[in-house]
Amino acid sequence: MSLCPSSNLLPPMKSLFTLLTTLYSVSVVSAQNATGLAPLKFRSLPLGKIMPAGWLKDQLTVQTNGLAGHQHEFYRYVSQTNWLGGNVTYSDLQEAAPYWFNGLVPNAVLANSDALKKQTSYFLDYVLSHQGTDGWLGPEVNTTLPRILWARYPFLYGAIQMVEVDPSLTDRVVTAAYKFVKLANTMIKNKQGLDDWTNSRWHDFLIPMQWLYDNHPNGNEALLLETMNLLKAAGYPWDKIFSDQYFPKGPVDHISNPLGYGLMWHGVNVAMALKSSAAAYRVSHSQTDLDNASAAWDRLFQYHGRPSGIFAADEYLAGLDAVRGTELCLVVEAMFSGSYLYQVIGNPKYADRVERITYNALFATITGNMWSRQYLQQQNQIASKNMSPNPFPNDGAYSNVFGLDPNYPCCTVNFPQGFPKFISNAFVTTPDGASLVQVYLGPFNTNANLQNGNNVQVTVDTQYPFSDTFKTTLTASKAFTYYVRIPSWVTKGTISVNSGTTQPLSPSNGLQAVKVASGTTQIVLNLPADIKTEQRPNGSIAVQRGPLHYAFDIPRNQTILAQNAQQPLAVDLQFGATASWQYAIDPSTLRFDAGKPPATLPSPIYDSGKPTPSISVTACLISWPIAGDTFVSSPPTSPACTGSKSTIKLIPYGATKLRISEFPVFKST
Repeated sequence: MSLCPSSNLLPPMKSLFTLLTTLYSVSVVSAQNATGLAPLKFRSLPLGKIMPAGWLKDQLTVQTNGLAGHQHEFYRYVSQTNWLGGNVTYSDLQEAAPYWFNGLVPNAVLANSDALKKQTSYFLDYVLSHQGTDGWLGPEVNTTLPRILWARYPFLYGAIQMVEVDPSLTDRVVTAAYKFVKLANTMIKNKQGLDDWTNSRWHDFLIPMQWLYDNHPNGNEALLLETMNLLKAAGYPWDKIFSDQYFPKGPVDHISNPLGYGLMWHGVNVAMALKSSAAAYRVSHSQTDLDNASAAWDRLFQYHGRPSGIFAADEYLAGLDAVRGTELCLVVEAMFSGSYLYQVIGNPKYADRVERITYNALFATITGNMWSRQYLQQQNQIASKNMSPNPFPNDGAYSNVFGLDPNYPCCTVNFPQGFPKFISNAFVTTPDGASLVQVYLGPFNTNANLQNGNNVQVTVDTQYPFSDTFKTTLTASKAFTYYVRIPSWVTKGTISVNSGTTQPLSPSNGLQAVKVASGTTQIVLNLPADIKTEQRPNGSIAVQRGPLHYAFDIPRNQTILAQNAQQPLAVDLQFGATASWQYAIDPSTLRFDAGKPPATLPSPIYDSGKPTPSISVTACLISWPIAGDTFVSSPPTSPACTGSKSTIKLIPYGATKLRISEFPVFKST
């Protein structure tokens, strides 16, 4: 083995010093000047420059062919027929249409769907052509419906993405956005449009305004900065809400609200607000804001986190119990917040968790064909049905049914943003535009125009997270430094460049640096991981390997509870267990089996029996009570076996729809 690194690998200390010196120099100058916006650690690529490949492309096709790509044809909240006929309501405008638009724009582009592109173009044109003379955005212009600011924010996210894809839209979208910002500035000063939803989600207006400032300031810098400060001052003080003094350390069902903000423990608001201090930092230049963002992230997952990567909130923060729920809207908003946090702060913990959420929690709460979704998922979920009694204090008994819109319709129109935005944030550039960084791991094709006219094309060939190996091919017109994120769970990872010597990885701040020459470069990565167990309440454990959380997939039957009259594929499904699930496991017997991966993964990959990797473990049946006939109680502590030992198989959590994923433990020897 050579003791010297390959010439293609930057020495780790030099690469760290070079990257951090660049970022530090920029931040010091900005802090001294304290004008304008603080710089980003990394910059996103325009929508469409990162495209899914392999199983990611197939999964996006499944989403496009499912509910996400067809709800505008029949779903009452976003049906084009309703819009054309003027059959809109306050609820539609405050949630459904902007959420739907925000998610469908990247879905349409990444799936290269002409039909969906037509829908998003129609909606954008409709809203812009109906903008009020005073600047108000929305189909309810010239109506008596109340004006609430926050629903405009996801619309602006969608419009910005459309400009990235089609620069010819720039003047129209930017002009309309500034008319709205000027109106919003006046409204905020007059305390108008500031309901609880607006006040809790102020950061989701700061980010579009920051995009305007960074890309199209047009002499409006003072207006943008003033509006950002006004909006934050009028909004919830998330830094205080997330502080150790006030943040709840368990379920909030029976504790008093110490600050009086009615929606401060609402799960989706919390997921959105994870990016609030980072958005505020860009205006304030204050390190305190960055420290608050980091502490809030850690505190939330410490007290409410799930082995699937997400946190629990069945409407409001719900602690650690495996039977409590997590809302689908919350999942996709936490993914977006984590991507933004990584681009502002650069700490790899955000990217690690977003990847875990995506590859576990996101798909666990949607059927394999992506036509039905839950409102709430559970770590231990033994049935999907109308529950009596109901384990969710603030949500309905129908919340864990897979259907068109169980409990509330918000998740139906909002969930499609999750997967496409994960893809579109998978690569970033360094602030100087000289280097490309792969943030999320998976199969991608990327085309980036770097500094000094350096056109770079990247193809990542992998079945990750269902495999540990990657083959990346880069073609560059000029030499540059390429970075790839190495997750914290990787053990004994290796890299080789252009068929050179295989070497141990040497990441700095989670990034492996590789010197890429002009022409074609090939990188082979191997990112193995150990099986790890996570301690959970009542002495139970969860099982992890790499980015994947593993669960026992409970065999199930299926009953159709309801079917949409206009679209028969949109059904509400009841699932019931058809086999025993009351297992305790011996963690000392956990064994990973990579299986024999096929050349092409099955479609859809996130369904029972589809993923190749599995983990076997010795188990025994125990006495484990349930509540009524619907949900399981907390895992019993130190249970006794009621039957003989057997070996059970655990599969990736996201492929299960009924599951046990937090197990009681026993010793088999």
